[in-house]
This record gives sequence, structure tokens and C-alpha cells, in this order.
Amino acid sequence: MLRRALVLRRASYVEPKVSGLSTVELRELSEVAAEVAREAAALVLTGWRSRPDVRLKHPKDLVTEWDLRSEALIVERLGARAPFPVLGEEGGLMGSMADGPADSTADRSGPTWVCDPIDGTTNFAHGHPIWCVSIGLMQGGAPLVGAVAAPTLATDWRGYVGGPALRSGEPVRVSATQELGQALIATGFPPDRERAPDNNFASFERVKRRARAVRRCGSAALDLCFVADGTYDGYWERRVCVWDLAAAAAVHLGAGGELTALSGGPVKLEQGHVLATNGRIHAELLSVLSA
Repeated sequence: MLRRALVLRRASYVEPKVSGLSTVELRELSEVAAEVAREAAALVLTGWRSRPDVRLKHPKDLVTEWDLRSEALIVERLGARAPFPVLGEEGGLMGSMADGPADSTADRSGPTWVCDPIDGTTNFAHGHPIWCVSIGLMQGGAPLVGAVAAPTLATDWRGYVGGPALRSGEPVRVSATQELGQALIATGFPPDRERAPDNNFASFERVKRRARAVRRCGSAALDLCFVADGTYDGYWERRVCVWDLAAAAAVHLGAGGELTALSGGPVKLEQGHVLATNGRIHAELLSVLSA
């Protein structure tokens, strides 16, 4: 049904278009992403707490066999159901299953799946429960659709820009918190934390002094989803990867959240410097981060 919808535009009614895809198509794509994310998450769950062998991409950046198995499943399933190119954390940019692999210089101006087969691999490798599978659809650098599945939490999120955001099938919205002093905020740190000044340490200290509390759980996708569903009131991070953000950014926007660069300008997810809030504390948090 979805593949037919992507080719044959429905003529019985007129819908707003987002990057050439109708609202119905975006909703259908979010459902596909959610189903594939849940399937991949179920696969990865079978390896959780097994203390898997790890390979170091960087001294503090890990990959396991489960990252690779999850990404292979995601690419196969998306290729069969919605064959846009796939940008994966482990495999880079791949063409649709029908077209075969593509290199990193391939055109990404059209819709592209952006997936993280395990966001929070360090947590996963140590048996920590905070990790997820993240599948987003982007076009021209903008998030359109997202699905995030966290099997150890028995929770998943999905949504699309201009549409609702759902947590385990129930609609969610960002929080109503009005002041930073009453806010629960999340952040993260880059793997190569010895680098300065963008290792986020100074910002963490400033926000910690002003907010009610700051959490660092080790999964950017889950941090953003927790802002979307009102658990957190805001989240910021520096030098985070696009596959960590793509899916949850769409969920966050679908939940009515505000998303900008740390400069306060339009966000560019591939640059990895992001601020996401409920909108009500955005200016205050931005001011602290900009100090």
C-alpha cells in the first residue's frame, strides 16, 4: 500500500505537502519506520547483557556485532517496503535494495533514511538499559519522519513533521514548564572529550547551576524523545551525529517542540550542535548556553 501511495498520488482530496510527500504518506512512512525499528530492537535485545565483543572506532566509541546485525536488518526491511537510500552509522550511505550500494558522495537531495542501529552502544555493551534503535527520514537536511524503539523500556516513539507524535501508540506533547529553574534538562558529551572548547563541559556546569537538574543518560535519540513526551523540558548537545538525531528530531517537532542550532538560528542536524526544548524555556536556556 505504501509503495503504491508513493507513486500514485491520491486524487480524492488535497493535502498539504512536505518536501513532496503528503501527510498521509508521512504517516505511513512513520508506521513503516516504527515497525522496522521495533523488529531491529527485538533482534538487538537478544544480545543485551551478553557482554558482546566490541571493536573500537575510537577509544570511547564502540561498535558490536549487534550494531551490524541491526543495521543489516534495517536496510533490508526498508529496501523492501520504502526503498529510499539509507544512511547508516556503520555502513555509510547505501542505495535502495533495488539499486545496490552507493558511495558517500551520492545525491542526498531526495528522501533518505538515516538510521542508528543502536544509539547508546556503550550502554548496550555494558548491559545498561538506556539504548534504542533509531530510524528517521530526512530530505534536504530536514527531518521528516522518525521512529525510536527502546525495548528494555518497553517503549517506542514515532511521529512526523506536521503530524502527531506518539509514545507507545498514545499522543504526546512537550511539557508546559515555564522556567529553567523548574526544568529537567538532558545533555551528552562527544566521544573524544579531551578536545576543547566544544567538549560541552563548561556548558554543563552553567546549566547545572541554573536548572532543577541535568541528566546524561548516553542516548541522544532517547533524550530528544523524552523532551517530546514531556519527561524532559529541554536537551542540548554538541558534535552529536546526524543518525542520533534524525528520527527523534521529527518526533520532537511532531510533539510541538522547538528545535534550533545552539546559535539560536535554524538547525542543521549534520553539524550536530542542537538545542531542543518545549519552546517555553528555549530563550532562557539558549542565553545560558551562549554565555
